[in-house]
Amino acid sequence: MTREPGSPLPTNSKALVDAANEQVETVPLERAVELLDDPNWLFVDLRDPRELAKLGTIPGAYRAPRGMLEFWVDPESPYYKDALDDGRRLLLYCGSGWRSALSAKALKDMGRDDVAHLEGGFTAWSKAGNPVEELPAKD
Repeated sequence: MTREPGSPLPTNSKALVDAANEQVETVPLERAVELLDDPNWLFVDLRDPRELAKLGTIPGAYRAPRGMLEFWVDPESPYYKDALDDGRRLLLYCGSGWRSALSAKALKDMGRDDVAHLEGGFTAWSKAGNPVEELPAKD
């Protein structure tokens, strides 16, 4: 059966995020603040460059675009980044916690058991008045 454009999908994005949240660790905002200076954790910002330029980032966060994450964590990929595989736990975040939930599930599916994501994402982080680092403007 062909789906009509604009008609509901059998599984929508909200269902995917809800399912991911049932399978991955979600770190509450208050706990994440405590982890910011913990040397055993690496905050990973999944947002795209436009979001970063406009809103800034959590200080010290590693910036890994969502579209490259699975390649950057895979030692067999030509795009592997050892900074994402140095023994620290990864705390993924995006704008609202949707992309980071899906990302955490993808990494868990790949065999990473050291991944969690930030409840409420960067929006909750910044609204709570937590530290935000502005990024330099690109020429």
